[in-house]
Amino acid sequence: MDLLRSLPIGLYLEKPVTWLHKLDPRVKLAWLMTFLAAPLLANPGWRLGVAGMLILLTIAARIPLRVWRQQMGWLLTLSILVFIITAIAPDGLAIHSQPRLPDSELLLPQPSNYNYVLFDKGRIITRRSLELGVRISTLIFILIYSTNLYLLTTAPEEITAGLEELSEPLRRFNLPITEIMLTLTLSLRFIPLVLEEIQNLARSIRTRAINWKKLGIRRSLQLWLIVVEKLLENLLMRAEEIAIAMEVRGFTSPNEHRVQWHQLRLIRWDWITLGVLIPFWWARFMWGGM
Repeated sequence: MDLLRSLPIGLYLEKPVTWLHKLDPRVKLAWLMTFLAAPLLANPGWRLGVAGMLILLTIAARIPLRVWRQQMGWLLTLSILVFIITAIAPDGLAIHSQPRLPDSELLLPQPSNYNYVLFDKGRIITRRSLELGVRISTLIFILIYSTNLYLLTTAPEEITAGLEELSEPLRRFNLPITEIMLTLTLSLRFIPLVLEEIQNLARSIRTRAINWKKLGIRRSLQLWLIVVEKLLENLLMRAEEIAIAMEVRGFTSPNEHRVQWHQLRLIRWDWITLGVLIPFWWARFMWGGM
């Protein structure tokens, strides 16, 4: 079990370098905020369109199939399950009405073909439950996959460099922007170490071939508490080693020992990508409202 490969969510794809990798991280952050904000108070059709746009964007970027299939597979499965469960669940409108006219009068032709109940064969599916299913499932897919696509095509150093550039006005309020971004960089780099420690502990438990049925619930809980304690101990030791290594190399103050990994500069394609935001939001307010 290799957690670094079986859990690809949030990991950076170094190669191949796609055109999404080459975009400025500030531009990609603006589009990420757009994808996160556009589904809010939007109709189901617009949400389906945004989800389809993310899929087309992944295909257009020529991200390897092995990467996005592994990432998108479980997410699509989760979204479909949420849609099915929400569609067949009660829609929350517990309305019990009694006809005011005789049955013969109810057989008259109705002025339209509108039906609130769409399917009534053992399970009732109404228009509201179907709409709720689309809204919830697309919201889960868009929120998770847009963030994952951003992390997939943007290096941690680029993320922090872009956020530091955008946070420059906050320096007027004497906020430690450099310290915060350095902490964020170390946190992003620390995630693979956490997965590695979990992987090592899982392998050590598996190689011992523990019979969980004979241990019982109480001893199993005690064993898992020991594993969690060991995990925290290893992570604290790793953090201490990183801190000592930074102190030895003179990184005692972020303002005095700043390392510029990336020189951010907007090029022509960055401006074009930013310009596409204008028609996107115009279409959102024209056709995407509730």
